[in-house]
Amino acid sequence: MKELQRVFVTVAYKSTTECATYKVLFEPKQWDYLVDQFKQEFCKLYGMTLEPLLNIYLQAGLSALKTPYCYDDDCTKEDPLSQEGFRKLAQPLPYSKQHHSKLVCYITKELMDTENPPQVLPNGYVYSSKALEEMARKNDGKITCPRTGLVCNYTDLVKAYIS
Repeated sequence: MKELQRVFVTVAYKSTTECATYKVLFEPKQWDYLVDQFKQEFCKLYGMTLEPLLNIYLQAGLSALKTPYCYDDDCTKEDPLSQEGFRKLAQPLPYSKQHHSKLVCYITKELMDTENPPQVLPNGYVYSSKALEEMARKNDGKITCPRTGLVCNYTDLVKAYIS
């Protein structure tokens, strides 16, 4: 209310006034402030953002992909941050919190970790121990690769070690 009263008093003064309290309100930079206020109120009224949505979505995607490894010279070409334009956009953004990859079993869609370690079939495909043990139990110790159809014994599997 005080700000509103202060602004209304400017009606009584000329733009050339020497009164410091009101002289500030007649400065050209006040128009820029007024334009910003109108933009903010317009966006609030219509539920819009001051920042374009494309920028917001692009920043969200880049911050999810951004890791310290993206700035190495051996960064893969598939990584958007290998391109200079995307690197420039991602510069002020924080790094992604996930620094390590996670393996998810193709069969069970569960995380492979120390509780459910990954195992390698003779054809090189990797699945979780839980999925392969269940498959072997149902098929008299035989494992069938769901991707290639290769049939092998459960004893042919090799435990995978990931560092």
